[in-house]
Amino acid sequence: MNRVELIGRITRDPELRYTSSNIATTRFTLAVNRPFQSQNGEQGTDFINVVVWRKQAENVKKYVSKGSLVAVEGRIQTGSYEKDGQRIYTTDVVADSVQFLETKSQSQSRTSEDVTPADFVQDNNMNDESDMSDEVFANFGDSIEISDDDIAF
Repeated sequence: MNRVELIGRITRDPELRYTSSNIATTRFTLAVNRPFQSQNGEQGTDFINVVVWRKQAENVKKYVSKGSLVAVEGRIQTGSYEKDGQRIYTTDVVADSVQFLETKSQSQSRTSEDVTPADFVQDNNMNDESDMSDEVFANFGDSIEISDDDIAF
C-alpha cells in the first residue's frame, strides 16, 4: 500500500504549468514537522515535494500561497532523470487531495514578510479546538437550494 497523509505549510508560492496535452499541474514544497525533538530540544522539519494535477492544481495555485497551512493526501512516486551526464533521483508526493486548513482571510493576511522560518517549524497540533471558529462559514449564504435532481440516490 502506498498512501501518504501530510499537514504542513507551503514554503513558496505554487508553480502552475500545463503539459503539452493542456493538463494543469502544480508543484510546491511542504514543510512538515517531525513528530520528535532532537537531543538539544529542536524539532526537525522535512521539506517534501508535492505534485498536484488537473482542477485541483488550478485551485491550489488560485487559493494558497507561501505559508498557507494545507493537508495533502496522496502517494509517493519516485523517478530519475539525467542532467549533465549524472543520474538525478527524485521522490515526490502525488496528491489526490489538497485541503486548505486556513480561512481565505487568514491566508491573505499572511504576507511574505510575515512568514519566517519559525513558521515552518511551529507545532501544527490540529487537536486544539480553541483555534476553530465559525469564520470559515462567513462567506456562505444563509440557505442552499437543492432539487431532487441534485441528490445522487
